[in-house]
Amino acid sequence: MRQELQSLPKTLAEDVAKNLVMVARLIDEDPEGAYGYSRVALRLASRVAAVREAAGFAAYANQKYGEALAEFRAARRMTGSVELWPVMADCERGLGRPEKALDMAGAPEVHKLDKAGQVEMRLVAAGARRDMGQLDAAIVTLQSPELASNSVQPWTARLRYAYADALLAAGRSGEAREWFAKAVESDRDGSTDASDRLAELDGVEFVDALDENEAENEAEDEIGNEAKAKAEAEVEEEVEDGGTDVAVQRGDED
Repeated sequence: MRQELQSLPKTLAEDVAKNLVMVARLIDEDPEGAYGYSRVALRLASRVAAVREAAGFAAYANQKYGEALAEFRAARRMTGSVELWPVMADCERGLGRPEKALDMAGAPEVHKLDKAGQVEMRLVAAGARRDMGQLDAAIVTLQSPELASNSVQPWTARLRYAYADALLAAGRSGEAREWFAKAVESDRDGSTDASDRLAELDGVEFVDALDENEAENEAEDEIGNEAKAKAEAEVEEEVEDGGTDVAVQRGDED
């Protein structure tokens, strides 16, 4: 990216770089904010591939798939790289065109991807199969040497998670549990919610401590209200049964 920005005047390059840094910082926690910074960078330097790519990812994070696809295509034309091919295919899925995503999964560009890119393409293809209601085909698509490997790579947790989720969708809950457990083992940075899915399958329910205290307070209030209502009812009953005596007693006291 730095090399690409060197083609710009120094002040402009610095402004663009600042906006790109903000996109990277915010894209996970504040996608809308990241998108705003990406649009600024795009206005300043639309002919820089790194800017088009960042704008594409920001749009993708905000589910603006048509816009994202246009930016990714522009970046690819500028660089000639196939690196964005899987995310471009996923944009086709987002646009409701899973058949197009599958066509891209079988294109020659896939063979030029590195291992991580090929795994990502496999995940996109499986997702497209599921979009089309082809659960068994999605499961078969994910079955690969990378899935069977015992070594843990950056993509391992997501691949195992996708396989487990597909198995569960197909009604194969026993196998799904096994693969969710494997996903948990490989998910070192918490990139999936595999542990929650595993707990759900095991019937384990996690209760937030604050929610539990609130529930206890509500229960206590309910018990207190019931006791109060019961006491008031008893008093009313006593008054109705012995109203004269009470009045006499009060008269005597006066």
